[in-house]
Amino acid sequence: MKVFLIGFMGCGKSTKAKQLANRLNCPVIDLDAEIVAQEGKTIAEYFAENGETAFRELESQTLKTFPYPETCVIATGGGLPCFFDNMEWMNAHGKTIYLQMTPPQLASRLHNREKRPLLKGMDDEQLLAFIEMKLTERDIYYNQAQIIVNAFDLDVEILEEKLNA
Repeated sequence: MKVFLIGFMGCGKSTKAKQLANRLNCPVIDLDAEIVAQEGKTIAEYFAENGETAFRELESQTLKTFPYPETCVIATGGGLPCFFDNMEWMNAHGKTIYLQMTPPQLASRLHNREKRPLLKGMDDEQLLAFIEMKLTERDIYYNQAQIIVNAFDLDVEILEEKLNA
């Protein structure tokens, strides 16, 4: 079984993917890390050089062509479910889990904004407004996940229980 973790940046997709993969005794795949390895540059650098449209195309292609093991946990980029048919593709090829958090919870976790192309240069007030706006846009996609969990202070055992329910 392939498990795709989705949600807004800062919700803990990479961390929970590692923890869940450890509990399931299977590999973890971080799609952003795969893109960085494949392109030889950070996501921020790729964004700056090629723009968001090119990045979203590369991200979708990576999602759909990666040689996944039969059982694995995949951490996706925050925007990946919202472009092309990515959400539909993930639902057809595995289990999707939306790690849901409120805008204030997300804002409290997004400290290093310079590494995140969409957040660069924002103050706290701008960040919260941006998160609220983006979540409004993205919820239609995120809510297509097969499993939705409150990710704030989420214990990996609860995540595993939801997956096996």
